[in-house]
Amino acid sequence: MRISRAWTGVGQLRRAATAGALVVALFGVAACTGTAPGGPAVAGSAPASTGAPPTPAGAPPTPTGGPPAPAQVPDVLRFTGTTLGGAAFDAAQLAGKPVVLWFWAPWCATCASQAWTVAEIEPRYRDTVPIVGVAGLGERKAMKEFVTEFDLGATPQIEDTKGALWKRFKVTEQSIFVIIDRNGTVVHHGFLDGEALTAKVTALAGA
Repeated sequence: MRISRAWTGVGQLRRAATAGALVVALFGVAACTGTAPGGPAVAGSAPASTGAPPTPAGAPPTPTGGPPAPAQVPDVLRFTGTTLGGAAFDAAQLAGKPVVLWFWAPWCATCASQAWTVAEIEPRYRDTVPIVGVAGLGERKAMKEFVTEFDLGATPQIEDTKGALWKRFKVTEQSIFVIIDRNGTVVHHGFLDGEALTAKVTALAGA
């Protein structure tokens, strides 16, 4: 009778040990198939939320806040040239801004009187209303001397000894100012004295 009870106790211990081993094994399997921090999700579980709403298929990309697109170049600014200093000049770079084209000749007394005003206001409005000289009806040497005499070296001066730009803008005499607004529309074509030029450039800068 004592032997039977002993075997019964041993059997109970064995069953308890087996059950404990099964529990440990099940926990081990669960631990191996779980999701580690930063690891892949368990199959069948919902994906982790990123905090951003889903993007519908085929929807256009969201703007990233990059630099604005360049301004469209109007036909009036589709021309190139060479400055008196020998640098290439492309008027397309002026698109989106009001522009003043100053057609002058080196021997013109009226142009000389306007040169002082141009030299004074051009640095002030360079970034908002660029002023570009177009030198014609003279020799290149005389044009460069004119620029030096009136301290116009910082103002772009296109050499137009053949008169190509003068013809393009229908300029038949000097001194003529052609003013183009930011939309590419010519808003003035003709003579301006220093005071009137300053007033127009100031108005364009504030527009």
